[in-house]
Amino acid sequence: MTGLVKAKKYDWTDSNMALFGSDTEKQVKKESAQTEPAWQGAGSAPGLKIWRIEQFEVKDWPTSKYGQFYNGDSYIVLNTYKDKESDNLLHDVHFWIGKNSTQDEYGTAAYKTVELDTYLDDVPIQHRECQGHESSLFKSYFPNGITTMEGGAESGFSHVAPEEYEARLFKFVKEQRNVVVRQIPRCPALVVPGDVYILDLGLKIYQYNGEESSPMERSKAMQYVGTIKSERGEATSQVLEGATTSTAHEFWTKLDQSADEDIDDDDDGIEDKKLLRVNTDTAQSELVKDGDFALNDLKSDDVFICDSGETVFVWVGANASGAEKRNGLPYAHNYLRGSGRPWRSITVVREGQRCPQFDSALAA
Repeated sequence: MTGLVKAKKYDWTDSNMALFGSDTEKQVKKESAQTEPAWQGAGSAPGLKIWRIEQFEVKDWPTSKYGQFYNGDSYIVLNTYKDKESDNLLHDVHFWIGKNSTQDEYGTAAYKTVELDTYLDDVPIQHRECQGHESSLFKSYFPNGITTMEGGAESGFSHVAPEEYEARLFKFVKEQRNVVVRQIPRCPALVVPGDVYILDLGLKIYQYNGEESSPMERSKAMQYVGTIKSERGEATSQVLEGATTSTAHEFWTKLDQSADEDIDDDDDGIEDKKLLRVNTDTAQSELVKDGDFALNDLKSDDVFICDSGETVFVWVGANASGAEKRNGLPYAHNYLRGSGRPWRSITVVREGQRCPQFDSALAA
């Protein structure tokens, strides 16, 4: 894969999100937001809009690639919809972190998300998403599933002619109501009966249906192949049924016997609920409640980290100090780093905002 991924492999979890609360973040004001070309017209009508961070700049992501993300990049995703009661426009803005995204990239994505929020008059609910552990809300934007690929903005992979592609292996996995697509090492041992795979050779595409794979996985893979073929014109495809495919077939011979079997298999289990108060004086998050928490546990003078066990919410009180408001998200990020499960989603909710996901996390 030489030349297709960044020269250095990064681990975004090593960051303490130092850009938050720094001079850079403090300067994210309405005036600067209005001068960002990417935001012009953003959120003015219902729909989805995606940008990628490239060299500290916010660049449009082609609509034909919505749902496709490179693991070496960070993205901003804005969903705009109408409030059913008032007909006002509401927004959810997410920044998505690829597992090999650099600190500069996801730091820029984070504070540009704040800038977009400012541009939209603090109406949006902010979310942080991590590759492979996206929230149900984020997944709902992509009915054809999410595809994560090796490489990024520096690799130029997307500009390679189909006949010059290096083989790529994709795995289709059913997760609740969604099918997630991930590029995995071309290791034969990773091809198991329970899933569907696509081997992309550029001008030849193979769909391999494991004998125990689900109809939903097979259907999504067929849609995926159709999309690729429509983009490349000359590409051809073949569907293979797992148990009946000879090991001498090109699907198997193009796999790499020496490929690394290591893939991300982090546990997404549910943790115990916790409520913590952000304290900028001590630079610590103080435990307030261990277990279920309710709305009356939250005070307008403070910022709280509300760990639902699945998602971590930052609840921002209306009368909290500026320092507390600025530091809620990085405190939640650092809290998750210490929890051993740093990839969980983070959502920022201001007092008075309606957030169905937060409401469902509160004790009855």
